Amino acid sequence: MKKSGVLMIIGSALLLGLFIFPLWNIELEAPQYPDPLGMNIFIGGIQGEEEFDIQNIDGINHYIGMKKIPKPVEMWEFQTFPLVIGGMAALGILLGVLGFFKIISPNWFLAWLILMSVLGILGMYDFNSWLLEYGTDLDPKAIMKLTDAEGNPLNYKPPLFGSQKILNFTAHSYPETGAYLMFAGMLLTLVAWITGRNSVAARKS
Repeated sequence: MKKSGVLMIIGSALLLGLFIFPLWNIELEAPQYPDPLGMNIFIGGIQGEEEFDIQNIDGINHYIGMKKIPKPVEMWEFQTFPLVIGGMAALGILLGVLGFFKIISPNWFLAWLILMSVLGILGMYDFNSWLLEYGTDLDPKAIMKLTDAEGNPLNYKPPLFGSQKILNFTAHSYPETGAYLMFAGMLLTLVAWITGRNSVAARKS
C-alpha cells in the first residue's frame, strides 16, 4: 500500500497545477490578424495570450452583438472552481497518506477518482453551456446582424474541442497544460488504486 499511497499523493498534487497553468485555450485565426487572437481559460479567470488579445476580441464581438469576455467576479464558476480543485487535491493527498499507513483500503482511491471524473464531466458541460450562451445570446441592437439562409441569427459558438469556421475566423479550442496535468493526475490515481488492490490481494493470498 505504500507505493499506491505515494502515487495517490502525487496524482492528487498534480491538480494544484491548475492554479498556475491554464485549463483550456481558444484561439481565433483570420487573414487580417497575422498573429492569432487567443485567450487562456484558467480555473479563476480568463486571460489573453497577448496583452491586447481580450480587448481586440471584445472589439470584434461588439459589432456582432456578443458579450464581452467575462471578468472573474462576473461568473460564479471562477469563484467555485478553485475551491473545488483545492478541496479535491487536499482530499486526495489525505487519502494517499492514510493509504500509505494502511489505514484505509485502496477503494477510497477509486471513490476519489469517480468523484473527480463526475466533477470533470459537470465542468465540461458547464463550459460548453457558457460557450453556447456566449455565441448565441446576441444584442438585438448590434451594428451587424448576420443571419443564415433561413433568416435565423448566426451561431457564433466556439467549438468545445477542435476547430471550426466562424465567419472569416477559424476558432481553435483545445486543452492546455493545466488540463494535461489534471488528466495525468487522474491516471496516476487509477494506477494507485490498481496497485493498492493488487497489494492487498497479494497479502491475503
